[in-house]
Amino acid sequence: MTAQRQEENGRLRLRLLAGLVMAMVAGFDAGGGGPRAAPSERVVTDSRTGLAIGGIDPVAYFTDGQALPGRPDVEASASGVVWRFRNEANRDFFLAHPEIYGPQFGGYDPVDLARGVIVAGRAQYWLIAGQRLYLFGRPDTRDAFAADPAAVAAQARARWPALRDTLPQQ
Repeated sequence: MTAQRQEENGRLRLRLLAGLVMAMVAGFDAGGGGPRAAPSERVVTDSRTGLAIGGIDPVAYFTDGQALPGRPDVEASASGVVWRFRNEANRDFFLAHPEIYGPQFGGYDPVDLARGVIVAGRAQYWLIAGQRLYLFGRPDTRDAFAADPAAVAAQARARWPALRDTLPQQ
């Protein structure tokens, strides 16, 4: 393990500890599926592992049409968090264009953002619209977004800067 990776692991442990505390305070996600990612990061990060979007390969949504886990041996650091990928090609695509392959709004639910609320998206509730990846906290918000993606994305985009600024820097 390189010194840089050891340093990153140390920072991840601190964020992980903070995330665990927040998860204990927040409780469990009402939608089921275990502890949720607390809105404590500018990119949705699994509070147990410290991985962006729970270790799901963000490029796989585009290439495979599904949420697939990345491999521990194929990682990259971007936006202050660790991302996992299924293969080196996906990692390279992501690093070349994180604005395309990374989830919009850091993986927070755009429907809730449009309402002025920060809710972490979940990897299994997703949609690609306008060649961009969006994650949702619940199936009903995904469906609401799908009904009018341009309008909801515009409302979320208008509120995102102020809401993002309430989240701690990574």
